[in-house]
Amino acid sequence: MKTNFKWIYALFLVMFVQFSFAQSKTVSGTILQDGQPLPGVSVVIKGTNSGTQSDFDGNYSIKADVGQTLVFSYVSLKTQSIVVGQSNTINVTMTDDVDQLEGVVVQAYRTTTREKSNIASTTVSSKSIEARPNASFIQTLQGQVPGLNISSGSGQPGGGSQVILRGIGSINGKVEPLFIIDGMPLDADNFRSINPDDIESVTVLKDAGATSLYGSRGANGVIVVNTKKGTFEASLNVKYTVTSGFTTLQENRYNMMDARQHLTLQKTAGVGRGNTLTNEEIQAYDINTNWLDYFFRTGVTQNHVLGLTSGSKNLNSYTSFSYFDQEGILINTGLKRFTLRNNLTGKSANDKFNYSTNFTANFSISDEAPNLGTGAINRNYVLGANLSAPFISPDEYQSGSQLLALYQGDGTLLYTPLMLIDQSKQFVNRRDEFKLIAGATASYKIAKDFTLGTSIGTDYTHTSLLTYEDPRQFNALLFRGNGQEFGGFQDFLTQRNFGINANTRLNYNKTINQKHTIDASVYTEYYKAHLLQFNTRQNGLNPKQASPGAGTGYVPFNPATPNFYRPTTGASKIDAGLFSYFGQADYDYDSKYGFGASIRRDASYRFAATNRWGTFWSISGRWNVSKEAFMDGSIFDVLKLRASYGTAGNQNITGETIFGGTNLSRTLYNAGAGYAGGTGLGLAQLGNFGLIWETIAQANVGVDFEMMEKRLRGTVDLYQKSTDDLYLSVPISLIYGQGSLNANTGNMTNTGVEVLLQYDIFRDTDFKLSVNFNGSFNRNRVNELPNGEEIKALNTTVKEGHVLNEWFLIPFAGVNPSNGNLLYLDINGNLTENPNPDTDRRYTGKTGSVPVFQGGFGFDASYKGFFFNTLFSYVGDIYRLDYDLAGVQSTVVNDILQFNGSTDLFQVWTPDNRTTFMPALGAPNGSTYTATSDRYLTDASFLRLRFTTIGYTFQKEMLKKTPFTNIKAFAQAENLFTFSKWRGWDAESPRFADQYQYPTPKIISLGLELQF
Repeated sequence: MKTNFKWIYALFLVMFVQFSFAQSKTVSGTILQDGQPLPGVSVVIKGTNSGTQSDFDGNYSIKADVGQTLVFSYVSLKTQSIVVGQSNTINVTMTDDVDQLEGVVVQAYRTTTREKSNIASTTVSSKSIEARPNASFIQTLQGQVPGLNISSGSGQPGGGSQVILRGIGSINGKVEPLFIIDGMPLDADNFRSINPDDIESVTVLKDAGATSLYGSRGANGVIVVNTKKGTFEASLNVKYTVTSGFTTLQENRYNMMDARQHLTLQKTAGVGRGNTLTNEEIQAYDINTNWLDYFFRTGVTQNHVLGLTSGSKNLNSYTSFSYFDQEGILINTGLKRFTLRNNLTGKSANDKFNYSTNFTANFSISDEAPNLGTGAINRNYVLGANLSAPFISPDEYQSGSQLLALYQGDGTLLYTPLMLIDQSKQFVNRRDEFKLIAGATASYKIAKDFTLGTSIGTDYTHTSLLTYEDPRQFNALLFRGNGQEFGGFQDFLTQRNFGINANTRLNYNKTINQKHTIDASVYTEYYKAHLLQFNTRQNGLNPKQASPGAGTGYVPFNPATPNFYRPTTGASKIDAGLFSYFGQADYDYDSKYGFGASIRRDASYRFAATNRWGTFWSISGRWNVSKEAFMDGSIFDVLKLRASYGTAGNQNITGETIFGGTNLSRTLYNAGAGYAGGTGLGLAQLGNFGLIWETIAQANVGVDFEMMEKRLRGTVDLYQKSTDDLYLSVPISLIYGQGSLNANTGNMTNTGVEVLLQYDIFRDTDFKLSVNFNGSFNRNRVNELPNGEEIKALNTTVKEGHVLNEWFLIPFAGVNPSNGNLLYLDINGNLTENPNPDTDRRYTGKTGSVPVFQGGFGFDASYKGFFFNTLFSYVGDIYRLDYDLAGVQSTVVNDILQFNGSTDLFQVWTPDNRTTFMPALGAPNGSTYTATSDRYLTDASFLRLRFTTIGYTFQKEMLKKTPFTNIKAFAQAENLFTFSKWRGWDAESPRFADQYQYPTPKIISLGLELQF
């Protein structure tokens, strides 16, 4: 009995001890950052739904068991996990998340950690995007991602940019990456209606290991955008950010003449108003108009964003409202945008069912300048602003009929600025856009290791474009037909673009013996897009009734005058689609070694049934060298090697949009005049049933490292991309009714290296300073063309063994000192004044497509609430023709009569000035070879202070008696200054040659961020 009692007593004692240790107790503490209390930190018991947040003073309290793990997390700070012990107090100091390998990496259709990622990618967080005064978030990425070239070439608010990743991969097809926003693929980079402040992160996927799973759309890389979400177990947080600033014109270095200088030049040339004045009258001339000041202005920008986040135990939300208003620096231009976003994330109590929804509705109104980039002197404000005669005053303007009389009187465009004034008062070019992006995702854990999921996303864009020319305007009067009483026109264009993407997946994830992890998924995906477009033009408006956009003042069509008032209409309807099934698998061993593979089958509507399906695949691997025992005590905190190889496709072989080239495989006919005036059918297109995707095969080798207690962090990647089956024109026999056929033939490669470095100079003190640098080098080569033939344009060419779109020009050799004519070199190297563009052009080794070198660098500094950040961007080894410089240096006498010029013209050749770079006034070949010689081929490399900000975050103790949890005030600048040999407003442009495009402005702004 005694023995049994002892046994029962011992069992009771053990149970009591276990019960005691399992009892919940209250754990509390204070959470600090930089010695200051940090409110809003999420404190969650790992593996449960129990959690809380720190209060205004950084204090928290939570019930937990001994042995459980508390997870402390805060956006942009390093997550910390602490096991609950005997102490009831746990104080935590949060630090910046400098360990890149512990961050989340977005991959194709999944996420992983930096440590277990095999791919080449770069992520830009919301910290680098939000509160910047750009209409499009794409512009904020410039200089931040190695290998990513972004060039806008336009300061039009909301204007698009060209985005190129790791070089141009197609000659006639799509060259920009695929954009994915919250799982929904977008066909083009139209982001004027999306609020950048809603973005949580942008991940640029680069190598085949990351992009091949996107199959026929991933050849040019993939940019994945994730928007902000709420957090569970979080009280309501309200954040209001306001920025307001000014946009101003960057300066050019064309050194334009003032009125007296221009009149003096006219007198020297013996033309124009200057030739009628004496020298004394010229010096006394009191009108001197700077037309840049008239047509350009200081624009005002304001941006208001209200964000609300909250979360309960099983549901959280993020909601934002924003209003953005940016006046363009060019008159009659600007953008207004209204946005609403709501993101919900939820889960079941047992965590088996998870779901999320995202919804954004955006409306924008954009007033756009007409005829940019053209020589339309009576329509392009930018051209007129720089070239207009300064001795003409805006006060001379009266009406369109006055200008018509002046023009008919002397037949010149001297009064160009007055014509543009007239247009600015009576011309409308307005774009309204409504954009809706919505999606839903759900997943259910159907078994211990299996999860079934589905997602659906939609993208709807409705665009209305109104172009209106008042019948009293000079242009309307000028272009009336003989006998036509009323001029002017009104255009309406309406376009609806709807896309839907549905994805279903089954995922298997299992860890064996805590060392072997398998993550495998299979997917099906369906994408469908519809485009519907209507346009109408009414020619001839009655000025007594006409009003922009009202549909009034239409002059009735009269069959007796069929060429005057006949309205024209048009419509188009296009459907496009893809169907795909694919799979991916990843294996990890003890976080040391990892292997991945993917395969995808795509079917596209664009190709014939026999070639509709394409197959794309990839393999990837990594070795976390720093995990090996032999690395103990090495200089590396982290060292990872990775490699990948695979293929991806480009089905948009005729351009950027999925709606292009819908009938390439079909032979088409059109109706036309036949024998004896009858109607007949003629060949319009010879179809090619063998067309397929362009395919890019890419190899990538990379290394990620961290050293010196993770102060120095970096990534280096080497890659080679080879594009096969280029979509090009192939000569065929005329027996088929045409001399060429578009087919898949040819090859092109891009080879390069990318570097990303970050170094914390001061990290563990009140003063923190880190520097960063990224750079890339890309070399393009065209290796194979149909029959080895060249593809020649006016001044560029595509040739085997050469860079894409290489400048193909006649060498400029200066000015003939004997007569002031321009000199060039013929194909044999001989001097000539009259070269032959057909035989004397040659390869320059220079291109205007994409720079060979590019990147960015800057620093982040902070001290006790003060912060100062900069970002410089640079490009190197890129050349463009400066047509604007050619215009202001024109020695053509008729140009001097009508337009202003550069003071360079005072250095023209004369018998007393024989050594000069400017030809004689009226030199017969002064402008003959502007487009076919390298006289104006200019190095467009530049270094720019892309962005800088300085500000102050108020200390927590300063806000104790206020309703605010955080206040931040800041000032920032975009495009503050640029160093370049380019003399124009902006060296950055996606175009080979520029002719008075909308200049990119400087933006100076102030901002205030309030949280409560």
